[in-house]
Amino acid sequence: MIGKLRGVIDTYGDDFVVIDVHGVGYVVHCSVRTLQSLPPAGEAATISIETHVREQEIKLFGFTNDLDREWFRILQTVQGVGAKVALAILSTLKPAELANAIALGDKTSVSRTPGVGPKLAARIVAELKDKAPAFATVDPSVVKLQGDLSERRAPQPVADAVSALVHLGYGEIQAGAAIAAAVRASEENAPVETLIRLGLKELAR
Repeated sequence: MIGKLRGVIDTYGDDFVVIDVHGVGYVVHCSVRTLQSLPPAGEAATISIETHVREQEIKLFGFTNDLDREWFRILQTVQGVGAKVALAILSTLKPAELANAIALGDKTSVSRTPGVGPKLAARIVAELKDKAPAFATVDPSVVKLQGDLSERRAPQPVADAVSALVHLGYGEIQAGAAIAAAVRASEENAPVETLIRLGLKELAR
């Protein structure tokens, strides 16, 4: 199995690049983000490779780093997500953005990918929610609060405070993050009015 290629960029296609390694040209399929990050034709490049072996073909998928490749693998554990859809998602979202969206239950961000509808986005978020926090950059308390809200486990004052901020026009994820910060900054069992005031203060920063 091929795990890495180091060679010279030969040519580019719409969704692939040809890497010349000692006179052998390897066709490597990549996300848009990966293609944009590679150097011009004629220059040297090193690409992490995921090899797919099928009955009729061997296909190479390339990534600028191992984290992108790992997410390519993780995404394909979801029913309905093949290599093409996984590359499309990684073309739309950086690994950290994808991890954050899944950790926070943000189906809308995932569904921004062409070819990923609301149902598939919901499945991706649901099936990968236990894996995403390890890669996410968001505060763990925000992730926990979003989970509590979605499963209706959050204390009533907290849920009401988030709802109040949403009614004021803030996004659910943004409101949840602000109230999570408010909970940390307030006394235990703070009333909803205090949480809203602290949440608005956090949003005003």
